[in-house]
Amino acid sequence: MKATEKYYPIDCDLHDYLEIACLYHYWLRIELTDSRCFDAKALTTCTTTDKEEFLLVEHDEDQQTIRLDHLSTITALTPGALFSTVSFQRAIKKEL
Repeated sequence: MKATEKYYPIDCDLHDYLEIACLYHYWLRIELTDSRCFDAKALTTCTTTDKEEFLLVEHDEDQQTIRLDHLSTITALTPGALFSTVSFQRAIKKEL
């Protein structure tokens, strides 16, 4: 994934899942659009001045930012989580 790729915002309703995951610091299984998959703890979301949105996670004792349009799915691994698996692929708004 190139850093200079155009950012495509995700649907607003999917932000709720990310906010819940961050609020309760859920452990997530994160699958990216390039097929990479890893487990990490959700910390917070952030937006750059260019309106790119990121999820900040803790993975292997390091913090990592993930651009939201690079998310394919997230699965909550934390027992009792308020959601299970969320797909982001249907939600990317690409301009024609």
